[in-house]
Amino acid sequence: MNQTPAPIVQALLVAGQRLAEALRAENEALGRLDLGRAATLATAKVQASDAFAAAYGAATKTGTGPAGMAGELRTAAERLALGLRDLSDENRRLLERAITLQSRVIETIAGAAIPASRPATYGGLGQRALPRQVPSLALAARA
Repeated sequence: MNQTPAPIVQALLVAGQRLAEALRAENEALGRLDLGRAATLATAKVQASDAFAAAYGAATKTGTGPAGMAGELRTAAERLALGLRDLSDENRRLLERAITLQSRVIETIAGAAIPASRPATYGGLGQRALPRQVPSLALAARA
C-alpha cells in the first residue's frame, strides 16, 4: 500500500468536513422552510463541493486517494463519505419538498389572480357564471 502524504489527505478530509457543514446548514434551513436562508447558503455549498472535488481529484492523481489510504485515515475517509452521502440524500429530498411547496404557492397565487382579471362570462340561461374556485393552501413552518 502507498504511504499517504498527510497534506493531501488532510486537505481531502478538511474539504469533506467543510462540505458536510455546508450541507448540514442548508438542510437545517430547508427543514424549517426558511427558503431565503437556504438560498443564501447555496453558494457556500457549491464552493465547498468544488473544493472537495478538487481535493479528491488531487488525491486521486497522486495515488493518495481513498484506495491508497490505510488504517485510521481510511476509516475516517469512509465515515466522512457515508456521512456526505446521507447529507446529500437528505438535501435532495428537502430541496424537492421546497420546490414542490414553492410551486403550489405560486400556483395558488396565480390562480387567485385569474378570477379578478377575467371578464364576466354568462352561462347557458343568461346567468352570470361562477368564478373559478381557487384551491386552498395551508402552510406551517416551525422555527
